[in-house]
Amino acid sequence: MQIKRIFMATLVAVALAGCSGYSDLERAGAGAAGGALIAGVTSGNLLTGAVIGAGIGALCDDVNLELCN
Repeated sequence: MQIKRIFMATLVAVALAGCSGYSDLERAGAGAAGGALIAGVTSGNLLTGAVIGAGIGALCDDVNLELCN
């Protein structure tokens, strides 16, 4: 059952990562949603997951990741 949850969270995170035409704020929002979702599925802290996801989403194009360009 846990593997199914992790798989679904990964699938949603990959879908949100494809937000290439978005601004930094929009990517931060998508990252926050993805981070909170993954934290919820893996029984982690939702706020921490959202904060980490927002940071990654906002900064991913600045480190030249192909998914964010």
